[in-house]
Amino acid sequence: MSRKILVIDDSELVREAAVIALGRVGWEVETQPDGEEGLAAARRQPPDAILLDVIMPGPDGRATLQRLQGEAATRDIPVAFLTARDDEAGALLALGARAVIAKPFALSELAGQVREAFGWEP
Repeated sequence: MSRKILVIDDSELVREAAVIALGRVGWEVETQPDGEEGLAAARRQPPDAILLDVIMPGPDGRATLQRLQGEAATRDIPVAFLTARDDEAGALLALGARAVIAKPFALSELAGQVREAFGWEP
């Protein structure tokens, strides 16, 4: 089944890596560089899931998740955080994220991590 994933991360390298890794399994990947543009994209065409950076300029990942959860059009979109700080995983999950995926991630493992995070079948 084809999926659409929205990746919101201020790192161009992370966005490009996600496009490659998730595109390999046939998923459509949209990327946005910050929380504001990510919110607009999610409202415009809700994805099946969002991968959201924690630390970025503008509204950070936590604030972006709160805004997603606060809007009817986006509140049911599952979100997984992307972060280099794995010591924050418990706090991030408590905010309502489905999972925390560590950065840097291996291109060969990202699709599997996303499937596991959202309970998707291979």
